[in-house]
Amino acid sequence: MNDTPQLGIGIGWRPEIADTVEALSGVDWVEAVAENICPGHLPDSLVRLRERGVTVVPHGVSLGLGGADRPDARRLADLAERAEALGAPLVTEHIAFVRAGGALTASPVLEAGHLLPVPRTRDALRVLCENIRIAQDSLPVPLAVENIAALINWPDEEMSEGRFLAELVERTGVRLLIDVANLHTNHVNRGEDPAKALDELPVEAIAYVHVAGGVERDGVWHDTHAHPVTAPVLDVLAELRARVAPPGVLLERDDDFPPAAELAGELSTIRETITAAAAVAPPCPPTGTGTGARTREVTGAVTEERAAGGTDAARGRLALGEAALLSSLVAGTPAPEGFDPRRLRVQSRALAAKRAGVVAKIAPELPEILGEGFRPAFLAYAAHTPMRGGYRRDALDFAESLLIERRPEDSAARRRLTLWWRERAASRPPRRATRIFRVARAALAGR
Repeated sequence: MNDTPQLGIGIGWRPEIADTVEALSGVDWVEAVAENICPGHLPDSLVRLRERGVTVVPHGVSLGLGGADRPDARRLADLAERAEALGAPLVTEHIAFVRAGGALTASPVLEAGHLLPVPRTRDALRVLCENIRIAQDSLPVPLAVENIAALINWPDEEMSEGRFLAELVERTGVRLLIDVANLHTNHVNRGEDPAKALDELPVEAIAYVHVAGGVERDGVWHDTHAHPVTAPVLDVLAELRARVAPPGVLLERDDDFPPAAELAGELSTIRETITAAAAVAPPCPPTGTGTGARTREVTGAVTEERAAGGTDAARGRLALGEAALLSSLVAGTPAPEGFDPRRLRVQSRALAAKRAGVVAKIAPELPEILGEGFRPAFLAYAAHTPMRGGYRRDALDFAESLLIERRPEDSAARRRLTLWWRERAASRPPRRATRIFRVARAALAGR
């Protein structure tokens, strides 16, 4: 991993804070959500940053590398195109699944609209490794994958997070994007020790590190990226720096953006934390420490897996598990055996709340038309209506559902909503017959 680029201290670039990011001093690089970038029309802010020599790394959120299906070729081509347009030294994605169902389960495809954890099992690892190899072969630059925050535990997991990541690196050579806020989240929500995870994972494979804020409610940590970075997260960052000097560290903020001075203060705190931890850290171990032992462990595990059938068999088993979990979260089906129903309800509410927030951003006319009724109406809709596609489709489907029910009750607001829907979806609003037909079709498809 000696060719890993040295990035320095960075911040997540978002359109809402583009001017602030440009004005911040001491920002060596930025990370931009890949799906929000159009390669042929890069935002002027990113163009100016690149002209100043600031590195831009595209960060993908929709590949679903932990899903049972092989990565979509179109999504991979889009990510590759963005890496080339930005002149990026690497691209990053997540160890997560974001959709389930489809051909492998003979059921409708369900979209989560969020990153969900994969089970730390041999089946999931086998599928993930093949998916990552497919992605690596399709991308023009190295790939790094991120550990995610989780609200829920899969039953019958076979590995700790550190062991899972270590085997993933050993088998694929992929680099790691370690999110210390996510390690803290998993400590609170799943009882996992961040220090143990850091001890087990191959720190020499780290491409860079994420630092982000969150909040604890009723004993559950929510990785919001909308709150200040907390002391426990900085403690995990110090623990990581005690083991290795990461090539880059980046502050993430996705919502409720504070004034520039507060962002600058958080960047300064991150620098101070790294400097202080480096001053007391022992010399970093040579790259590759423990590789021989891990190789023997991985070789034995691969031999064991061959007895369980090929990767296609593992994909089938994983597909059934992920589809059952996602259906419970977004379609209200019963909790799969072994899951904590209370935690599933927390996760389900979090998914619906995120959908509401994103739809409000990409279709700001909806909360303007519906006023205070937007959020409760959307959450009621989301409780029984899974996403059919992306968030723009979700916004249209939500508006359509209201019009079918002749809502909102205020006739002027309903006329405005009808016009908004017509301009974006069709020449006429849906009628009751349309709703009956669609319900019947969905029922037949779900059999």
